[in-house]
Amino acid sequence: MKKTLLTVAVSAMLFGATTQVNAAGFQLAEYSSTGLGRAFAGEAAMADNASAQARNPAMLTYLEGRQLSAGAIYIMPNVDVVGDVSISSPILGPDPVIIAADATDFADSAVVPNFYYSNQLNDNWTWGLAVNSNYGLATELDATHPASLFGNETGITTVEFNPNIAYKVNEAFSVGAGLRVVYGEGHVGASMPGWIDGVKQAVPALAPQLPDAGASLKYMEGDDIALGWQLGTSWQINEAHRLGFAYHSGVELELDGFASGLLYDGGQDVHIEGYLPIELPAFAELASHHQLTENWAMHASVNWTQWSVFDELVAYFPGETKPIDSTTGLPLESDLVKEENFKDNWRFAVGTTYQLNDKWLVRGGMALDQGAAQDEYRSTTIPDSDRLWFSAGAGYQATKNLTVDFALTYIKGVGDAPIDETQDLLGLASVNYSGGVEADVWLAGIQLSYKM
Repeated sequence: MKKTLLTVAVSAMLFGATTQVNAAGFQLAEYSSTGLGRAFAGEAAMADNASAQARNPAMLTYLEGRQLSAGAIYIMPNVDVVGDVSISSPILGPDPVIIAADATDFADSAVVPNFYYSNQLNDNWTWGLAVNSNYGLATELDATHPASLFGNETGITTVEFNPNIAYKVNEAFSVGAGLRVVYGEGHVGASMPGWIDGVKQAVPALAPQLPDAGASLKYMEGDDIALGWQLGTSWQINEAHRLGFAYHSGVELELDGFASGLLYDGGQDVHIEGYLPIELPAFAELASHHQLTENWAMHASVNWTQWSVFDELVAYFPGETKPIDSTTGLPLESDLVKEENFKDNWRFAVGTTYQLNDKWLVRGGMALDQGAAQDEYRSTTIPDSDRLWFSAGAGYQATKNLTVDFALTYIKGVGDAPIDETQDLLGLASVNYSGGVEADVWLAGIQLSYKM
């Protein structure tokens, strides 16, 4: 029942948005268009509107009265993987068979919405509510793509409900805390590449043993709700300079659902009860804000994410019906779906804000976002790499109480991002994919903020 109610709420408020990776791993930075305009530099020390609590709950103490902020960021990715598949088997001859396996633009565009509310109770206490997403991913290859054996679809969607409370200790220090209620759903699948038809024609005697092109080999999906927490603090050094620090705990999801596919159900087309644990990593931010003149401010952030907790995907099958190990013929209690072996990553951002006049202000920022994937484990399903951010934005004071923020960001993958994966094909052949990732992303956002 709890999952049904939360799913209805998610659908109503966030219209089922599925997003794709544009920060390290499958993390999303896009919590507001206000912050997007400065490449999310200085966020844990900024309090433009109610969205500030998403990065640092302590910043609620800087917001007066009651405030609403809502918006959306449109993500337009261009993610390409360029490479080849090689098939090595004695039955195909002494030399490996090489097949081009490029995949272009296989991450769809999507919208990431957000909603925030803050309420100042008195001079010391302020509470708020945030609804946004910190993690998301959606990549999909054609079911018969030459590399679909390594994974043809991966999707992770999360929505976070985050009640927060903040306390102003004195004129210099504030603290804040919040509860993270995270709903997550995900799926992962692999299918039989189209080149299997050529293998069948080359060795007709093996045709009955081989799956059809496009057949589902492994597929899993599930959902879960899990809890976490966040803490934040700010130090107003003087009227012009401020530091902020925030920490968000990890969240452990157990995506409860089913598994299917030829390698699990032997072609019986049945759903096998199972679950797939995914640990969403903890992350922290140290930020600064410096008001250099009456109109001009600079801000900066250093972010850390504990991606090293995301080392492998293992599915578990607690029900009476279990998949059969093709090697031993025994029921499988668990199955290693994918080794990821991510590493902790860092993000460095610097930004600026300039007040042009009573109506308009402009923002800008740059960031270096390190990838979490290691070269020897990078995969086509999570094509992670280092990236540079270039952002610009503007804020317009439409009325005394209403502000509209606009932002545009370009993200470019930098450095080498090789992919090298090997799979065994039913004990008959060794299949290797060798290639690399080329990616860039455009982000465009709008935010409406209202003081009541």
